[in-house]
Amino acid sequence: MDAAHDAARFRDQVVAGPGGAMTDEAGVITGDLTLTTAGRPDGLADIRIEYTGAEETYTLTGSPVPIPPDGLHTLHERTLAHIREGGAAQAPQ
Repeated sequence: MDAAHDAARFRDQVVAGPGGAMTDEAGVITGDLTLTTAGRPDGLADIRIEYTGAEETYTLTGSPVPIPPDGLHTLHERTLAHIREGGAAQAPQ
């Protein structure tokens, strides 16, 4: 897994499972994707997704979401798991 992160941002490549990931702007996207989960000062996290190597990013449907008590990294990992499962994956609630 290709991971880049700092205290308030995690970024990983992921292959979407059958049915892909649902975005607000483009509907379902599939294939090789890059997920970025970024914490905000208000306790929410923005979850953005893009085709790997592309410049345009999309909001994963359901984002922003509250950062859970177990932290931003856990939210990021849960989101990656949802996308790997596919089925028009959305941000974990």
